[in-house]
Amino acid sequence: MATYKKRGFKPKTKVEKQQNIEDGSTTAEVFNTLDETASKTEAFVEKNQKYIFIIIGVVAAVVLGSLGYKEFISGPKQTAAMNDMFQAQKYFDEATTAVAKDSLYTLALNGGEGKFGMLDIINEYGGTDAANLASYYAGTAYLRLKDYKNAVEHLSDFKSDDEILAPLAKGNIGDAFVQLNQPEDALGYYEQAAKMRDNEYTTPMYLYKAGNIALDLGKSDKALSYFERIKADYPSATEAANIDVFIGKAQVLASK
Repeated sequence: MATYKKRGFKPKTKVEKQQNIEDGSTTAEVFNTLDETASKTEAFVEKNQKYIFIIIGVVAAVVLGSLGYKEFISGPKQTAAMNDMFQAQKYFDEATTAVAKDSLYTLALNGGEGKFGMLDIINEYGGTDAANLASYYAGTAYLRLKDYKNAVEHLSDFKSDDEILAPLAKGNIGDAFVQLNQPEDALGYYEQAAKMRDNEYTTPMYLYKAGNIALDLGKSDKALSYFERIKADYPSATEAANIDVFIGKAQVLASK
């Protein structure tokens, strides 16, 4: 009788048989470990499911609450605040070019014609971008009205990443401290204003102011560095027109 052999079949050696047994054992051990881990996880979940559901519920509530706040409260509140601030902002803008500045700045602060002023916006819409912006307007209005302490208070409340408004707010605080005869504080705020942004408008302006205050405080080397930077980096700025005079003055005082 002919013997049939399967193509490609070769009897396993003893070593191969032993390897298969070991591989099977390893696989069994892996599945046993996975089963044990799964069992432990199930037991943990079963034991602590009350607390897990509470945590999930809290996270969901926070997320949904945040979305709901933005959608139904924060958004409409911001819109209402900007609408109510329109007239106050108009008074402020008019005050910057009008002759009767004081009365217009006062109207910007306190309101008129039955409309809100900046102080009303701050009180009624706290936490909104409009209230934050109103702090800038209120602080600047107080500065123009020579109420320097209130100017510092409201300008300090203003927070912004804006290229111009952010350094202007710091610089205005510096101006208020100059008027309060606190030159060291003024210098610090001018330096902050100069460093906050690098542009052709606010940077040379506050470098110039910082340089002059530094001269008054006897800090000639610091003043010289500010004046020289204006000359080197902002030659087209208004402050650069007579900067050589100030550089010369700082050099003379620094050499003494």
